[in-house]
Amino acid sequence: MQALMIEEKGICRFREIADPQANPGEVVVAVRHVALCGSDLNTFRGLNPLVTLPRIPGHEIGGEIVAVGSGVPADYAVGRRVVVIPYTSCGHCPACRSGRVNACRSNRTLGVQQDGGLTERIALPFSKLILNDTLAPRHLALVEPLSVGFHAVARGRIAPGDRVLVMGCGMVGLGAVAAAAARGAEVIAVDIGPVKVALAERYGARHGIDLSKHDLSETVAQLTGGDGVEAVIEAVGSPQTFLQAIDSAAPAGRVVYVGYCKEPVSYRTQLFNLKELDIMGSRNATQADFKDVIAFLEGRGQSPDDLISKVFPFEQAAEALPFWVEERDRTVKVMVERLG
Repeated sequence: MQALMIEEKGICRFREIADPQANPGEVVVAVRHVALCGSDLNTFRGLNPLVTLPRIPGHEIGGEIVAVGSGVPADYAVGRRVVVIPYTSCGHCPACRSGRVNACRSNRTLGVQQDGGLTERIALPFSKLILNDTLAPRHLALVEPLSVGFHAVARGRIAPGDRVLVMGCGMVGLGAVAAAAARGAEVIAVDIGPVKVALAERYGARHGIDLSKHDLSETVAQLTGGDGVEAVIEAVGSPQTFLQAIDSAAPAGRVVYVGYCKEPVSYRTQLFNLKELDIMGSRNATQADFKDVIAFLEGRGQSPDDLISKVFPFEQAAEALPFWVEERDRTVKVMVERLG
């Protein structure tokens, strides 16, 4: 069968790989949709230190069960549609022992530490699948990236009446916007350019700040009477935004870093103490976060197609990552679709 492989920086090609088999406890999933992530883009650009090449990318996956191994519950039947939870957990590291398996020390995410979903079929443990025949097939691949934003909101203990600054309105940031708004927070969404800011406002942000036109510190001060916000969710991953998150937080506020900064960051650490901030990391998402996103999408009453910037047929998947490189500022989500 065919799989798209990132072979080296800037080069991806289709390669023939072996058909998967359903071992005990596994099912084979026909991959129908793969939404590409910033980690896939960074792998293609040679900027992902977690990946060794060659690698089949893709961890935001929706598909259909086509074969079932022994020991799999009857509900996981051929023809059922599924959302893939792309992470692994060892069960015995400190994070796993505490019940926070999303932060497993030995996690191997599909498309990152192991080959991912940009292929025709993939074998997976049934425990890593969420059955769903309600959402439209292409929307199944939107659940994972939104769930990462939902998890960041849960980490930040967002409550009704909180003023929440979400920095970055890609898919993870939009998930945080939607989750925080659903909890009754007043969301301030920040990005560069009007496209993503407008999307954030459609998904629940009360205020949108286009940094190509407005200064972040001045605008946050105006919106909060100089107090700062009760919570910041950083979903960019740059030294500048890491520092701005601390500056924007109110005294006794919370800062959640879901963005992954690849460079050293130099802080004025006195603000950690003077403001008595809660500073947290956020990694991946839990099954509960996935289910919360599914419930959100099912109950929203509007199609999330506005999150999908462009869909490539599977046969043209090699064009998807180069397209994203060229159109990054105007692109929220690129998706690969295989219907045959």
